[in-house]
Amino acid sequence: MTYQEALKKAEEYLVSRGIDNAPVDAWYLMEYSCKCDRSWFLMNREKEMPGPLYARYQSMLSDRARHIPLQHLTGEQEFMGIPFMVNENVLIPRQDTEILVEEALKVIKPGSHVLDMCTGSGCIIISLMKYKQDILGTAVDISNAALDVAKENAARQGVCIDFIQGNLFQNIDGKYDAIVSNPPYIPTDEISKLMEEVRCHEPAGALDGREDGLYFYRQIITKSCGFLKAGGWLLFEIGYDQGLSVSEMMKSAGFSDVRVIKDLAGLDRVVKGKLP
Repeated sequence: MTYQEALKKAEEYLVSRGIDNAPVDAWYLMEYSCKCDRSWFLMNREKEMPGPLYARYQSMLSDRARHIPLQHLTGEQEFMGIPFMVNENVLIPRQDTEILVEEALKVIKPGSHVLDMCTGSGCIIISLMKYKQDILGTAVDISNAALDVAKENAARQGVCIDFIQGNLFQNIDGKYDAIVSNPPYIPTDEISKLMEEVRCHEPAGALDGREDGLYFYRQIITKSCGFLKAGGWLLFEIGYDQGLSVSEMMKSAGFSDVRVIKDLAGLDRVVKGKLP
């Protein structure tokens, strides 16, 4: 079977298994399993695919057909132009979260110390430190398994971050110039409605925002005032319908300049505010 035939067959197979973006996934799995790029493929597509490569490709397609996320098969996801290692212990970084990083970069000043709450893969704090290299970073997560992933990502990107295991502010000392967070914000009853890739293969603890999805915002907003310097910023990623609730919570806690920022689809995505 030629490379081109194998790719076409893979697309049809994934479509038949209900995989969204089947042609894209079929290509990425070929690229990964065969270690080829698009140019090489176009020049060699009529060649016979070696047996061992074809077997490896079929194995990965079979896993994807079971709705294992593509990123768990390749072990990587790009975020802010940076490759991050991912596995089943962390949320896969999403493009929407880049808006949180972009908004943080606008308000973080040189020499700032930034705390990343619920760091997961570390993609937020690592990206901030790569694009603003004169800041200090601290990252906390309740999951040691997630912190192992974040530490590996930091090592790969050559950034030095103070990683802390704990439940929110449990083991945090001192005050920070900014706190950024993408906390769990899916209401518990909504998790069963998520796509299978998310519901069955990403960590439930990083998704579940309790009954109304706002539990962690309440906790972080209430306690962050004791960990932010005067003039410090608090920035969250939020669900599309949480902008009003989270912004009102921040205003009630005494934050000023509270703003809701929309994503590229026009949906509420980030809330930020400043401690007077």
